[in-house]
Amino acid sequence: LPLSLPAAALALVALAAFLFVLICAIAHVTAKTMPHEEAQCKKGSAPNIRDPATKELSVIVPSYNEENRLPLMMDEALDYLEKRQKQDLSFTYEVIVVNDGSKDQTAKVAEEYCKKYGSDKVRVISLEKNRGKGGAVRTGVFSSRGKKILMADADGATKFADIEKVEEGLKNLQPWPKGMAISCGSRAHLEKDSIAKRSYFRTLLMYGFHFLVWFLCVKEIRDTQCGFKLLTREAALQTFSNLHIERWAFDVELLYIAQRLKIPIAEVAVNWTEIEGSKLVPFWSWLQMGRDLLFIRLRYMTGAWKLEAKKCN
Repeated sequence: LPLSLPAAALALVALAAFLFVLICAIAHVTAKTMPHEEAQCKKGSAPNIRDPATKELSVIVPSYNEENRLPLMMDEALDYLEKRQKQDLSFTYEVIVVNDGSKDQTAKVAEEYCKKYGSDKVRVISLEKNRGKGGAVRTGVFSSRGKKILMADADGATKFADIEKVEEGLKNLQPWPKGMAISCGSRAHLEKDSIAKRSYFRTLLMYGFHFLVWFLCVKEIRDTQCGFKLLTREAALQTFSNLHIERWAFDVELLYIAQRLKIPIAEVAVNWTEIEGSKLVPFWSWLQMGRDLLFIRLRYMTGAWKLEAKKCN
């Protein structure tokens, strides 16, 4: 016999509840309990995020098969940093290129800059296997020496001189609670122009992703995915030590953690140009990110992932 309308509605509610509990259980059981580098984050001879800063700025450049795009970004960044140092002798910096298991000559290209500028200014960290952008950035952050730490993409899509804009955003957040603050570069002001150049399918994916970010994780930041972010050293320690996501959605977890820890966040418009050679595969990457967004919320909600305050040496 066919179910009555109330009985059918009740059955759908029961099914939805069962699926929700099942997804929560899967998210909890499959969760990594600790970030990979946490076990290595100990005091020693190598630079360590827990140690006091010895540079004004660290620039972390995650790089995967970037032999063609990396030189333009490095030339622009190092030209700016060298000029700034000549104008202000107290300004010190380092650029850390994290070679994320590249199969091309990325490491060799980066090493040439190390030879040219010296290992104190340019360092190269090579991972044997590809970890994903989040894993590469975290590796660089954990080895950084700067009072401030800048994430910058290897493609150079954001003009490096715009660091002054995110620095101003960071400054405007003072006084920083416990020395923590984050300033995010943003492309949100360019959204209308970018939509005009995209297909309807990619635009739909973009809006769907933005909605999931807002609904599940981060409500205050319009553009979570811009790879140009500046953090104080203490904010980098607290957020990256708690970070689990290693691929495209790591920015969202980073900002979710920052909000949970009540770290002030600024969003600052930056100049941005789309560069050919993106590693993002529209449909599958967005699908993976959607899954990661759901699991971020569920894993923190179920206690599979917990936020812990980290201490400096």
